[in-house]
Parts: sequence; C-alpha cells; structure tokens
Amino acid sequence: MANMLIVFIIPVVVAFIGLIIGIIVGFLYRKSVAEKEIGSAEEEARKMLNEAIKACEAKKREALIEAREEIHKNRAEADKEIKERRIDLQKQERRLQQKEEALDRKYETIEQKDETLNRKLKEAEEHQEEIKAVKKSQLELLEKISGMTAEEAKDYIVKIVESEARHESAMKLKEIEQELKEDADRKARELISLAIQRCAADHVTEATVSSVPLPNDEMKGRIIGREGRNIRTLETLTGVDLIIDDTPEAITLSSFDPVRREVARLALEKLISDGRIHPARIEEMVEKSRREVDNIIKQEGESATFETGIHGIHPELIKLLGRMRYRTSYGQNVLAHSIEVSHLSGLLAAELGVDVTVAKRAGLLHDIGKSVDHEIEGSHVAIGVDIAKKYKESREVIHAIEAHHGDVEPQTVIACIVQAADAISAARPGARRENLEAYIKRLEKLEELANNFAGVDKSFAIQAGREIRIIVKPEEVSDDDMVILARELSKKIETELDYPGQIKVHMIRETRAIEYAK
Repeated sequence: MANMLIVFIIPVVVAFIGLIIGIIVGFLYRKSVAEKEIGSAEEEARKMLNEAIKACEAKKREALIEAREEIHKNRAEADKEIKERRIDLQKQERRLQQKEEALDRKYETIEQKDETLNRKLKEAEEHQEEIKAVKKSQLELLEKISGMTAEEAKDYIVKIVESEARHESAMKLKEIEQELKEDADRKARELISLAIQRCAADHVTEATVSSVPLPNDEMKGRIIGREGRNIRTLETLTGVDLIIDDTPEAITLSSFDPVRREVARLALEKLISDGRIHPARIEEMVEKSRREVDNIIKQEGESATFETGIHGIHPELIKLLGRMRYRTSYGQNVLAHSIEVSHLSGLLAAELGVDVTVAKRAGLLHDIGKSVDHEIEGSHVAIGVDIAKKYKESREVIHAIEAHHGDVEPQTVIACIVQAADAISAARPGARRENLEAYIKRLEKLEELANNFAGVDKSFAIQAGREIRIIVKPEEVSDDDMVILARELSKKIETELDYPGQIKVHMIRETRAIEYAK
C-alpha cells in the first residue's frame, strides 16, 4: 500500500516539478522577449523624440522669421503714420501761426479804430455841449420873442396838430359816408333780399293767410272734388292757393293780394253754406263774391271820404282808397292810418292858418300807392305820385305825397304838415304793435346814450325814436368834431340798442352873439 502510494505520488511530484520548471522557463523566455521589445520601443521613442525636437526647432525658426517680418511690417506702417501725422502737425502749426499773425494785425487795427472812436466820441461830446448851449440860447431867444415858455409852445403845437388831425379825420369820414351813400342803394337791395329770405316767414304768414272754418272734415273732400277739379277751378278763378292739410275743420287760403284772398274767402263760405260744389257753381259764387268785394271797397272808400269831409275825388281813387282796407303796414291798417293822417293834417293846418281841405286831402291820399304797390314795380311813394298825376290831383297834393317820406325836400307847408302827421300816426304808442312801456324805455335809453357824450347840451328823441336831435355846446364842439361825434354816437347806438329800421342822428351846433344898444 505504501509502495502504491509512493508510486502514485512520485509521478505527481515529477509532473508538478516539471510544471514549475516549465513555468519558470516560460517566464524567463517572456522576460527576455519583453526586454527586447522594450529596448526597441525605447529606441523608437528616442527617434520620434529627436524628430519632434527637430520639427519644433524648425517651427520655432519659422515662427521667429514670421514674427520678425510682422514686426518689421508694423514698424514700417507706424513710421509711415508718424511721418504723415508729423506733416499734418506741421501744416496745423503753419495755419495757427498764420491765424495768430492775422489776429495780431486785427488787434492792431481794432486798437487804432478804438483810438479813433474815442477821439471822435470826445469831439462829439464837445459838439453836443456846444449844441446844448446854442439850443438853450435859441430857446431863450424864442421864448423872449414869442412870449411863451417851451411847455406852452408844445401845448400850442399839440393843439394845432390835434385840430388838423380831427379836421382830416372829419373830412375822411365825410368822404367815406359819401362813398357809402353812392353805393347804398345796391347794398340796401341786397340786404333787404337777404332779410326777406331769412326773416319774412312769420310776417308773411300773418299778412297773407286767411282761414275758413268747415262744418265737418267731409267737406274737404267735396271742396277738392273728383280728381281735384273743384279746388283747381277755385284756385284758377281767384288766384289764391287753397291749403288743405290735417288741420281739423278748417281750410287755409294763401295769397299776397288781400282782395283776391277776401274774394276767395267769401266764395268758399257761400259754397259751404249752399252745399252745391261743382265748377259751374264755383264760377258763379266767385263772380258774386267779387262783386260784393267791389261794393265793399267802394263803400269803404266813400266812407273814408265822408268821414274826412273830402269831396270831388275821382271814383277810381275812391276804389283805391277802399282797397287799402285790406292792407296793413306793421300791423296798422293802411286805410285807418290814412284817415288818421287826414284828420291830423287838418288840425295842424287849422293851427297854422293854411288850407285845411287841401291838407286833409293830401293826408288821406299820401299812402294811396300802397293799394297797388304789390302789383306795380316801384316804391309806394313813386306809385302814389303817378296815380295822383293820372287822376289830376293838385300840385300841392302830389308834392305832399312825394315828400312825406323825405324822398324829396318838402317845399310847401302842407307837405311838411303831412310828413309830420304821418310820423305822429305811425309813432303813436300802440299804433304799430309796440308796447307803451318798451316804447318809452327805448326813447329814454336813446336820449341817455346821447347825453353821456362830452359836449352834448340837450338831446331829443323824435319820430318815434327813428331820429334823435342833439344840441351840442359850440364852445366845446367844433364843426369837425360834430362829424366825429355823430359817428361815435351812431356806433354806440348800433352796439347797445335794439330797434327796428334805422335811427337818424341829427347834430345841431349854433353860436349866438347877443348885444344890447343903449
């Protein structure tokens, strides 16, 4: 057993020792091989290191060369720039030197001028002293010759200049007023036309429209008729516009001719009362109404002549007088106004001892042109003169008609009487829709405005405030001052007062010399 174990262990030990020997031999072999490889690697590394050193030295030499070239290039550019700047500095130094030389020359010139100016200033002061002395002596001589001081002479010259200026301004005002008067007619027509367009609607409605009551609204259809034939017939025959609107139980008649409007009103009332409304019946009623209105006109004219006690008037003039019953002026009936003027003219004529009959006749006929002034072109004064001439009225009556609004200067006492009577009738408080209290206040305000001006002695508002007469103090207001004063007062009135139409500013200056013989 021991032998077997020995036999078995010995090969194992031998194998183990062989393995160990093999490992040692292999290790030694690998070590020798590794040392060889390490030697060769070190040699290779030394070669690569030497090559790298050589390459670095070559790169270093190239970099040094490039750096030297760059430094040389930059140094050349810097030298060039320094050279250019040195040239610029030299130029600037030359310019500065030139400027300094120019300034030195100017300074020298200024010093010379300063010396010259000082010398001249000194001479001027000496001359000024001489002038003052001469002026003082001349003033003393002038005061001695004139007998006035310098202040008195100044005041005198100022007064002369002021007087001349006021005279020139007054003459200029007269010239301007003359130019305005020459252009007044055209401008007045333009203004009146504009005023009519803007302001006439309310007045026209009152003066040109009549209303006819209806028993019921069904009557409107009957008045219009089939396809409007009845209303067309009525409008054609009367010359009046029929306005049928939503107004209950009423029809409006519109026309500028009050006589035609009255004919249409009467005819329409008769047709409504009769109930038979067709063209033939309308024509019959219109004719009948026209005859009635003609009779009324004639009766009114005759009544006016009877009331005023005037006889021998042409029948056509009587008809024209009657037509004025249907005319109004500022809300005042023209026929009633004419009768009133006739009575006033008669009273004034009796007081003055002139022909009362002629005065009353002229007063009655003074507005005769208003009866047809909407049918004939021209003012009612011109139309009235033509009518009076046509029917052979006397010269005194014709002249009174022509002058009653100042279109011509009155040449007879009767013309002045009619002018005054017309103004009295129109100016009477209440005659033309003006409140008495407002009327009085307007006159007082007008007089108060005038009295506030310096140099005004008294003022009187006349012609119902359409004219103000001012008496000035002659010692304070000259003839030229009156023109300026009238202008200033008219502007004051325009800015502070409200009034219809225009106001005439009438200045009066009177110097009286009174002496007594003893």
